[in-house]
Amino acid sequence: MTALLAGATGLIGREVARQWHGRGRLHLLVRKTPAEVGAQHSVHVVDFAALPPLPQAEEAYCCLGTTIKAAGSPAAFRAVDFDAVLSFARACRDAGVKRLGVVSALGADAASANFYSRVKGEMEAAVAAVGFASVVVARPSLLVGDRGSLGQPGRVGEALAIALTRPIAGFIPKAWRPIEAARVACALLRAVAEGRPGMRVLSSAQLQDLAAD
Repeated sequence: MTALLAGATGLIGREVARQWHGRGRLHLLVRKTPAEVGAQHSVHVVDFAALPPLPQAEEAYCCLGTTIKAAGSPAAFRAVDFDAVLSFARACRDAGVKRLGVVSALGADAASANFYSRVKGEMEAAVAAVGFASVVVARPSLLVGDRGSLGQPGRVGEALAIALTRPIAGFIPKAWRPIEAARVACALLRAVAEGRPGMRVLSSAQLQDLAAD
């Protein structure tokens, strides 16, 4: 098995790389070399706005993503969460990839009045139209993970929400409950490996259940 991964320096991408062990060769497409590089990993530092031809592969995982605040503007956010994702998807198709896993977000909807959710929904539709035999879209809720070890600044609102919901997590519906990045990665790997034809959208509740099996 050979696969491609974009976004290995983020919370979910790092976990996908960590959990890949024993599956074959995983090519990491990154803007900077990640701190963790395994024996089964090949690192490719790239510009997602001008991707070179990618290594031939059977599977691919796209964990690219940012926030409007981190990006600096709505246009810069869209350049990552829509343009870069679609560019990667098209390059994967040209590299022979048949099965693609993409990280989106809770509430993604191309018709949403919310800019963030609308871009995520438009991205999902665009990727689905690229022409893969199988596409898995993960829509996680609030992510739990160690951003500090990735060199990412802490997110005050995110930390507060996690702290407030932790004592009552058992009473919060799975669809809204914060979810560990490692669980999202586990569920995504399992779902892509199944190779169900067409597009499969996994809610945060479904991600929780799939990772627990």
